[in-house]
Amino acid sequence: MILMRKFLTKIKMNRRVLLGALGAYFALGQTGHAMTAVQAETLVTKVVSDINKVIASGKSDAAMIKDFEKIFETYSDVDTMARYALGRDGKKATGAEIKQFTNVFKQYVAKKYGSRFREFIGGKIEVKSSREVKKFFEVKTNAVIKNQGNFEVIFLVSDRSGRPLFFNVFVEGLNLLLTERSEIGAILDRNKGDIGSLIRDLEKSV
Repeated sequence: MILMRKFLTKIKMNRRVLLGALGAYFALGQTGHAMTAVQAETLVTKVVSDINKVIASGKSDAAMIKDFEKIFETYSDVDTMARYALGRDGKKATGAEIKQFTNVFKQYVAKKYGSRFREFIGGKIEVKSSREVKKFFEVKTNAVIKNQGNFEVIFLVSDRSGRPLFFNVFVEGLNLLLTERSEIGAILDRNKGDIGSLIRDLEKSV
């Protein structure tokens, strides 16, 4: 459990997170479709099954990260997550910059979080329950890690893109989206809000 706290760390929200964070958070979950709890749980069950297969595969770190990138691309609303991570600065980005950022963001997240999943070897993740929140679903899972005990992982699932996809993950209450919004915002601040420089910095890390 101590290791997993390193997986996602609590953050002090910077100015981009503070500015409209709650409004943007709920906006991500708005949908006009009639998704059901069964559909949300089915999606997360597939995600968990694929993750379990990767961590039990015995592949190299590089190969596992590639597999996690495929999982992230297949089951998450990457476009929505990338736009949220950019925050208000995304409004001044060109279409080409948004597309390029979304692609590198996907690789960045897969590497950053996929590299931690080696800690799951010998353990498993199981879907436990779900409930509707506003117009998205919260699906709770239980992660059992060898020699580390149990902890909760929550997936938020919406079909605002036209099909059920997860758009956020909480590990022991720690929020992936807000963490990445803060860290991406810090890189943007360092580059004086320049999206191209942000993209180049992320490319160096993947």
